[in-house]
Amino acid sequence: MVRLFVAMLLGSLLCVLAPAQKLSKNNEVIAPKSYQAPVITNSTDLQAILKKAVHDTLSANAAKNLKPEEVAATLIDLRDPAKFVMAEVRGEERIYSASVVKMYYMAALERQLEDGKILMSPELQRGLRDMIVDSSNEATQYILDVITGTSSGAELPQKEFDAWQYKRNRVNRWFSSMGYTNINVNQKTFCEDAYGIEQQSRGYKGQNRNMLTTNATARLLAEIVTGRMNTPERTSAMMDLMKRDPFGKAVDGDDQNNGFTGKLFIDRDIRDVKLWSKAGWTSKTRHDAAYVETADGLKFVLVIFTENHANEREIIPGIAGKVLDGLKKK
Repeated sequence: MVRLFVAMLLGSLLCVLAPAQKLSKNNEVIAPKSYQAPVITNSTDLQAILKKAVHDTLSANAAKNLKPEEVAATLIDLRDPAKFVMAEVRGEERIYSASVVKMYYMAALERQLEDGKILMSPELQRGLRDMIVDSSNEATQYILDVITGTSSGAELPQKEFDAWQYKRNRVNRWFSSMGYTNINVNQKTFCEDAYGIEQQSRGYKGQNRNMLTTNATARLLAEIVTGRMNTPERTSAMMDLMKRDPFGKAVDGDDQNNGFTGKLFIDRDIRDVKLWSKAGWTSKTRHDAAYVETADGLKFVLVIFTENHANEREIIPGIAGKVLDGLKKK
């Protein structure tokens, strides 16, 4: 009788543990079989608008010594969601991503959740929300661990490190499989610095830091907006996390609602506009990836990266405002 009870107990435990064991075997991030890379066409009209917007903003900030090589931008017109019409200024330039990389990790996590390779929990939901809404670095560290099955710790011998690093490159492999190029998304974000294996992974001198282009980032945001990245339900969840209210309660003058693209709408008192975004800000960089819908039907993604002018709050809204004016005249 005791043996029968033990056998039944062990059987029950195996049933409980089976899903977790199954989840741990093939946890690569995989694009859905139906996925097709978007058709992206360049537009001379949009190119003229974006180029002028960047040029005029550089001129307006000449006294601040803002240089052309310190700004990159990409614009995608999404009025026809089936066709991405694009313009770019230095759009393929690799630039340190700051917190914009968190949008990439959000998309990867939602893909794994949809495929059942990760199970949602209250703690995971809290981490995802804090990573995107509050741009928490600690939450990002947790989310990247979950996605890749890695964790921080001591430096490792080369063979063990190579196995660890392969797992940490999981998000890179996913984006590469979908045709994304010239980016690196495999590092945690920190308030201070990386230590141990995280510094080993980064390359000690930063050789393997996260790097993005405005072209790749604009494409990702456009793919989220148009539902290419996931199901309607998961796309909606991602959009909800990135929804910004420039006229809502602000934490400070540099939060994601009012310190970046949102500042344009505050300055001009434009209230009939919708904004979704993910910003990035460090001591040397100030970035924003924004999707905008206006009352008169404009729908566009605008990604702006700036370097060496992290505390200049007028550059991003300046470019965004000139783009908005150009699109309205188009």
